[in-house]
Amino acid sequence: MITLLHNPRCSKSRQALALLEERGVDVQVRRYLDAPLDEKELRALMARLDADGQALVRTNEAEWQALDADPMDPDQVVRAIVAHPRVLQRPIADDGTRAVIGRPPEDVLALLD
Repeated sequence: MITLLHNPRCSKSRQALALLEERGVDVQVRRYLDAPLDEKELRALMARLDADGQALVRTNEAEWQALDADPMDPDQVVRAIVAHPRVLQRPIADDGTRAVIGRPPEDVLALLD
């Protein structure tokens, strides 16, 4: 099963979900704005991603820019996302062992290999 951290208002997130569903993947959708990740979940997610903590951040969001703390260490990134879930990059597909950011959406298919 793949968990997709999803924002249905985001076209990239919708495209990633469609790609997975078209391939018959069992997808658990987590609307992270309605059910935000906690600090423990974010740290575990960061460990599964092949990227630094700042890859998790949507730097163009007003909440992030208001922090005026770029660059941030991983602890600061986690605290920022917990406080402002909108700054979490999307979509993120996670199979529990590996996770990928779906930018572009086709990147989520790497979990099917």
